[in-house]
Amino acid sequence: MDKILAAEAGTEVLLLGNEAIARGALEAGVSVATTYPGTPASEIGDTFARVAKEAGIYFEYSVNEKVATEIAIGAAASGVRAIVSMKHVGVNVAADALMTFAYTGTRGGFVVVTADDPSCHSSQNEQDNRFYALFGGFPLFEPSTPQECLDMTKRAFEISERLEMPVMLRTTTRIAHVRAPVLVGEIRKGASKGEFVKDPPRFVPVPAVAREMHLALLQKLEQAEQLSELSEFNTIEGAGTSARGIVTSSVAATYTRDAVRSLGISADILKLGFSHPLPRKKILEFLRQHNEVTIVEELEPILETVIRALAQQEFLTTKIRGKADGRFPRAHEFTEAIVAAGLSKEGGQMPSSRPDCDVPSDLPVRPPVLCAGCPHSATYFAVNKAVGKKALFASDIGCYTLGVAPPYSTADLLVCMGSSVGTAGGLARTNELPVIAFIGDSTFFHAGVPSLINAVHQGHKFLLVILDNRTTAMTGHQPHPGSRPDPRNPAALPIALEEVVTGCGVKWLRIVDPYDIDSTTEAVKEAITHDSVSVIIARRECALIADRDDRGAIIRKHHIDQEACKKCRTCVTKFQCPAISSMDKVQTIDGSLCAGCGVCANVCPYGAIKEAD
Repeated sequence: MDKILAAEAGTEVLLLGNEAIARGALEAGVSVATTYPGTPASEIGDTFARVAKEAGIYFEYSVNEKVATEIAIGAAASGVRAIVSMKHVGVNVAADALMTFAYTGTRGGFVVVTADDPSCHSSQNEQDNRFYALFGGFPLFEPSTPQECLDMTKRAFEISERLEMPVMLRTTTRIAHVRAPVLVGEIRKGASKGEFVKDPPRFVPVPAVAREMHLALLQKLEQAEQLSELSEFNTIEGAGTSARGIVTSSVAATYTRDAVRSLGISADILKLGFSHPLPRKKILEFLRQHNEVTIVEELEPILETVIRALAQQEFLTTKIRGKADGRFPRAHEFTEAIVAAGLSKEGGQMPSSRPDCDVPSDLPVRPPVLCAGCPHSATYFAVNKAVGKKALFASDIGCYTLGVAPPYSTADLLVCMGSSVGTAGGLARTNELPVIAFIGDSTFFHAGVPSLINAVHQGHKFLLVILDNRTTAMTGHQPHPGSRPDPRNPAALPIALEEVVTGCGVKWLRIVDPYDIDSTTEAVKEAITHDSVSVIIARRECALIADRDDRGAIIRKHHIDQEACKKCRTCVTKFQCPAISSMDKVQTIDGSLCAGCGVCANVCPYGAIKEAD
């Protein structure tokens, strides 16, 4: 039995923050869980995928975040508890549904998890999704530890049902991926079926109804603020006798505790876990008790702005410190050192660096690279061979975004999931060079289909290369509609990618094996001469899945025949594989890394790369 289900109530188990959220939902009696995978939220869905059948709940990897949200809305509107999880930019996709669901409200508990990514560890931006709670009118919980991930998830369901409101749980990368002992409770079996009671004046928000719903939402937020005032997650740490106060939330609270301890300063800390609506009375009382209050929060000065406004409205003389006076940066994630530096400007001493934490400044930089045997490497090589890099490349979100780096340089414009197809149309309309768009199979199903329909309808001319590796590789190999059958979900029907493409109206379509460099190159050459949208599906399963799932397959390791090698370095200057290295003009293949794809042998112009004996 999976540890998420096996852990007995009253015991501690070592869990990721994401795993703790899943366990908390199970303890709350969740019935439906949905997601579209995205780091740093992926392990929430992966955990549900592992345990759903045994736990007796419904789980799905939806085609995108909006659909995942709508599935959960339908369940919650029917009176059962539902949770939907996604990374921060996924909320942009889901927002259309979420903003209106805040108006209609819910019957069963509904929790939306947003995993924000300060410092863009695996994202194209570092937006602060606390704004969505303010914008949409959602009660907001911000855990700072895996234990709070579990506890706040359970409480979020309770608040959601009590107020009949969707509730947002916001984590960050450091909370999602930290591992700590978590005291677990009893798993509660939720209702597998609900009953949707028809109520059009509530659930069909035509304008006249929506106007009244907005007023009702504002009243609910007033009730939520009363709950926030009494919440056990909004606590004051300290004796209450210090002249200095600190207000903080999320993972910044953990750094704050450590920084206060390392600096040896005296301060009372108001930690906000139920952070929207803010407990204004508690905050005002805290301000009145302290001469100076520092606001410590990552990214946007959301708490700081509101707290400054509260102090001004009440004519308080308390000095408010934070981002506005330069003590803390507005961008990127915090560390204990950053927090300590901000607090030390008020009289503390900067801690001396520990020798075991010092990082040498002369370490070589290791850029991210595509994996050994990755079919995308072969596709990019063939594309460059066909066009000589004399093209404009619209890229998308996925492993293949790494094509931006040399030697391929096949990413010139990137915005968001599915944007390559749309931006390619704009590039093609305004430039003379041929335009080639790249999109992954999962990303195509997620957000590329409407753009392709538009491109065909509007008569745009560009080549779309769908990099079909049969999985959602970047976030952990989760299934999508075009994947091989999922044994954990035998009812899921695979969707043929080529049928979707032709259904969008595309007339010129080729399916190639990217490992076959010559045929892929010829297909690209032909495609860019086509008079409208042309599509190439470059189909080859992700090398990591092939290696994991086909253990009986013969892997054809390769080596470089040094006598035949002409030192042209084509294998490293025009083709990228982490198994191939070059030192002192000598190229070698690391057999422990070689995936046996054999593409490098096709790349070498002198036949110096051969199968190992």
